[in-house]
Amino acid sequence: MHNAGRGRFPSFALNSSSLLLAVCTFVQMPAATAQVLVDPTRPPAGISATDKSEGAAAGPVLQSVMISPTSRLAVIDGETVKLGGKYGEARVVKITESEVVLRSGSATETLKMYPGVELTPIKPSASVPAAKKPARKARPKSK
Repeated sequence: MHNAGRGRFPSFALNSSSLLLAVCTFVQMPAATAQVLVDPTRPPAGISATDKSEGAAAGPVLQSVMISPTSRLAVIDGETVKLGGKYGEARVVKITESEVVLRSGSATETLKMYPGVELTPIKPSASVPAAKKPARKARPKSK
């Protein structure tokens, strides 16, 4: 009876090594199955001013414009500039919905919100008639 257990690991050693193997397996599982998660709200490459990949503009980048009835602001390379204000050595002379014009001495530079996109206005088609307003119903005269 005493020799029946000879040659085997003690039961606590077997359990310890099994536990160690299980822990190592679970610790390594996330690394083996890890995926790169992409932020779905991140702008495509080349749009962000902080993204300095190939094709990115070398000069100042227009990031945003804010137009209200009382003021016009532009965000250029993270710096907010008012219409008539200075950005570096240049003065902001024009702010529209899609571009900002900077003037430095006699030189002007136009910064576009979307440099690779050419905007063209949509012209109404001649084949589509203009919508007519519904006729107003006559109101009965009150006595």
